[in-house]
Amino acid sequence: MHSHIPVMLDTFIKAVGPISGTWVDCTLGAGNYSKALIDAGAQRVFGIDCDPEAVETALSNNLSRCTGFTPVVARFGELEELSVIAEVAPVDGIVFDLGVSSMQLDNPGRGFSFSRDGPLDMRMSSAGRSAAEIVNGESEEVMAEIFLRFGQERKARRIARGIVEHRRSNPISTTGQLASVIAHCLPPAPNVRIHPATRCFQALRIAVNDELGQLVTGLHAAERLLRAGGRMAAISFHSLEDRIVKRFIDGGSSAGASRYRPDLVAPKPRFKILAGGQLCPGADEIAANPRSRSARLRVAARTAEPAIAIDPEALGMPVLSGCG
Repeated sequence: MHSHIPVMLDTFIKAVGPISGTWVDCTLGAGNYSKALIDAGAQRVFGIDCDPEAVETALSNNLSRCTGFTPVVARFGELEELSVIAEVAPVDGIVFDLGVSSMQLDNPGRGFSFSRDGPLDMRMSSAGRSAAEIVNGESEEVMAEIFLRFGQERKARRIARGIVEHRRSNPISTTGQLASVIAHCLPPAPNVRIHPATRCFQALRIAVNDELGQLVTGLHAAERLLRAGGRMAAISFHSLEDRIVKRFIDGGSSAGASRYRPDLVAPKPRFKILAGGQLCPGADEIAANPRSRSARLRVAARTAEPAIAIDPEALGMPVLSGCG
């Protein structure tokens, strides 16, 4: 059994309180957030996860005895299409705990991490292309773009070229093989604390699961499903996610009237920022769970203003020029 330590759970509960009514946990995982919401006063909680193993774990984590809990196997980008959610909308709160869970990360069979060798998969569900299919099938140009845009890897082109050269004679099928190929593409960096493959593994995981596209779709759905005054919270783990969440809450643009353009009128806010904006884990939490170090929590309350559609690029979502 691979345990998962929830990140910023107590901070989240305090920031969105008081809690009541119907909530949607868009990233069920081990069920810690759903259980905490019920314990804090939510009458109904719908827990969404595209990973059937995560749903099974959540149900074994005391949630099977919670009468107000309903598990849903789906991607949160499908949130608005789920009939069980549509029947209870508008809802009182929606939370996104983004990224990969410790259960997935620590299980070598899922292929998310290079710390222990396993099949190069990285899929959060069984659908779609695996990381191995991308690494062995995409062009050098597409791989370089994935590494650069989704991993912010400055040596993206060099790494992509090295992967293409290696796979000509030896297809890459495990996480250990890929990590080794990436490490051999880069010069030694004794003062760098992270593994040289870290950014590329993040980039591949994002590409495999369309994580940023799902986030943009999920945020738009959440806005339409929340009642006025309802809470939306998102815990992100890298700057790409956090930028999208921040800009979405801000409306995609803060442009308003100025002496140069007095005709411009700033749109009325669709969200009211709560808890001072961005919240970070405290020193005690980081010491107990080092993986929480990069976490950022944003909380906002929905206003009565109508929902709008914001272009993904206006939210800062990297867009690939083409993927085979």
